[in-house]
Amino acid sequence: METTLQIYTVKQICEGFTYSETDNKGLYGLAGTLTIQPEYQRNYLYSENGGKNEVAVVDSVVKKYPLGLLYFNKTKDGRLEVLDGQQRITSLGRFCTGKFSYMLNDIPYKFASLPKDIRDRIENTQLLAYICEGEESEIKEWFKIINIGGVKINPQEELNAVYSGPFVSAARHEFSNKDDSRVQKWGAYISGSANRQDFLQEALKWVSNGNIEDYMQEHRWDTNINELQNHFNDVINWIESIFDEVYPQMKGLKWGELYDRFHNNPYNHTEVSQKVKDLLCDPCVQDRKNVFEYVLGGCNDTKLLNIRVFEESTKRRVYERQTIEAKAAGVSNCPLCAIGHDANKQKIWKLTEMDADHVKAWSKGGATDESNCQMLCKTHNRAKGNK
Repeated sequence: METTLQIYTVKQICEGFTYSETDNKGLYGLAGTLTIQPEYQRNYLYSENGGKNEVAVVDSVVKKYPLGLLYFNKTKDGRLEVLDGQQRITSLGRFCTGKFSYMLNDIPYKFASLPKDIRDRIENTQLLAYICEGEESEIKEWFKIINIGGVKINPQEELNAVYSGPFVSAARHEFSNKDDSRVQKWGAYISGSANRQDFLQEALKWVSNGNIEDYMQEHRWDTNINELQNHFNDVINWIESIFDEVYPQMKGLKWGELYDRFHNNPYNHTEVSQKVKDLLCDPCVQDRKNVFEYVLGGCNDTKLLNIRVFEESTKRRVYERQTIEAKAAGVSNCPLCAIGHDANKQKIWKLTEMDADHVKAWSKGGATDESNCQMLCKTHNRAKGNK
């Protein structure tokens, strides 16, 4: 890869600047000859969190602080693409076109209303850019290792860069627009930010069974994303058809895996929703995020819920009561040993040799409190638990 150093002013870089509110990205600069956010680039992030980062870029220029090097890729047709610096360039372009204000002496100013000397200072600020020329593999490798706007690139953003093409372009348009009204609905089930490619990553994970890179490589040059869209919509529609309400615990679950395992099972959504509501209100259930998988699986695997166990003080009180009663009756303090016919029929077990057990099983509505607790010898408790 060959590089040459070029000096531009902010005015030159921002000439012809255009910004897409829909796609949340800077499009062009340098009078249309610079593509600010090629498809392998991440979305514009500096406007998040109240725009503190984009204001900081303007502040650096006003105070004559260096902004750091820019890196442009020169394509075979002679156009330039931003490899590193699109967050800074977009911030400057957005400010110079009146998209946000800058506080000067505690007064907010849009660019056009700034004092002329400050406007001139901004426009005449010089920016150093390395122009890189090389094969796609070299450019993409360089893109992966340089620091992008001071914010670490995440795995999906890196994959978007490596496998850029018509598929990634269409997929980003569908799943990476934070202003899309559907994002709020999807956000009930998916963690992260659409802008940081988390929704796209989840959609790809669902359709590929976790083999995202293989899937992107296979479909890189596809001109549509029909399979990706359809599978994603199938999962979302399936969730909504089964659960009548949305709970905070649904966010971030492995819905793609749950769909693969259970979507062919018939469910009564009314019964499912009531069971979920009951379990989420049950103080014995400690892992509430697993309630949904537990219900979808037929309410069989209670290990998913991490049911609250009896407290040590409860165990001691029940043990003492059972032991006193057993000695008085001349039988074992394990109720199941006491009704047996082996050598343990009259054995008095130590507390450490016994386990607490629900008299009425929790799965059948038994509570985890002292009135529903009995102490069994470990052998009987384990045998009962395995039935």
